[in-house]
Amino acid sequence: MDEIKWDERGLVPVVVQDERTKDVLMVAYMNKEAFELTLKTKKAHYFSRSRNKLWLKGETSGHTQEVKSLRIDCDNDTILITVDQKVAACHTGFWSCFYRVWDGGWKISGEKVFDEKDVYGKVE
Repeated sequence: MDEIKWDERGLVPVVVQDERTKDVLMVAYMNKEAFELTLKTKKAHYFSRSRNKLWLKGETSGHTQEVKSLRIDCDNDTILITVDQKVAACHTGFWSCFYRVWDGGWKISGEKVFDEKDVYGKVE
């Protein structure tokens, strides 16, 4: 963990990739505590910058990420995690948070896996 170059807030960006499909699912941030919890539990934990707190991916939705591997880039300032994603990564209901494609404007690519009001009780 000493090799990781944490930013001035003690965070490092994390790119999350599905092990099976190789899809990039999301980008999040970890602090040291989230990193340690991820190693200990093999479930992805992140640090929410907007809520200023740790979170276990799927703690509300049940759409967890079982960690299969962790890699660090050549500059030691970004982590790549491969996961076994359960249901969907994006809180909007799409498999990946990267569900929009540029085509002269942002167009939705793909279909929702679930309706977010089914998980969160309301559309966010």
